[in-house]
Amino acid sequence: MKKAVKALALITITTFFLNNAAAQLKLPVINGVTNDVKKVVEDYPNYFASLIGQMIVQNPQSTDYQCTFNANGAEQTTITRYSAKNEMYSWQALMLTTESFDKAKQKFKSLFSQLNKLSIRVGHQASRLNGDYEAPEEKKKFTTVLFSFDPPNEALGKLKVEITMEVHEPMEWQVKLIVYDREKEDNESGKKEEESR
Repeated sequence: MKKAVKALALITITTFFLNNAAAQLKLPVINGVTNDVKKVVEDYPNYFASLIGQMIVQNPQSTDYQCTFNANGAEQTTITRYSAKNEMYSWQALMLTTESFDKAKQKFKSLFSQLNKLSIRVGHQASRLNGDYEAPEEKKKFTTVLFSFDPPNEALGKLKVEITMEVHEPMEWQVKLIVYDREKEDNESGKKEEESR
């Protein structure tokens, strides 16, 4: 009888320690920006109404606002309203500013890995973000990956998600995450911002 009790106590204690050890060995889940991007895309049909904070600056053709939350890991997050025939909005998170090309490239690739194939539900339809990775090169001043929704979601119109990596003089690399209305069709190259360069 004593042996059975000792064996049962030993099994119970061993199980307890193994369960606790396994729980402690689990790596923490890195949330990244996926939930933030989902929140932004889901609020797009409302023109980011629940995300727009205080006005930062008003220009003749656009107004910049603070976002009500800072994207995970972002240095700064803003929303811009463009004054046009049809009002358009964009959400932008400055994810990294660094002098190191390698750090910027690593951040760019990490963002791509988090966002590619990300499932987002708007209305009754779920879509996945799809993008083709383009590796940044130090000699190139600008690299971008443009994600589209597959299958297309009517509620999202021409909404796009984009990550960019570009150099700012004298030698600063910036990595940005942008969610915006796309005026051009997919078969046209570049976006409006690139035209002004």
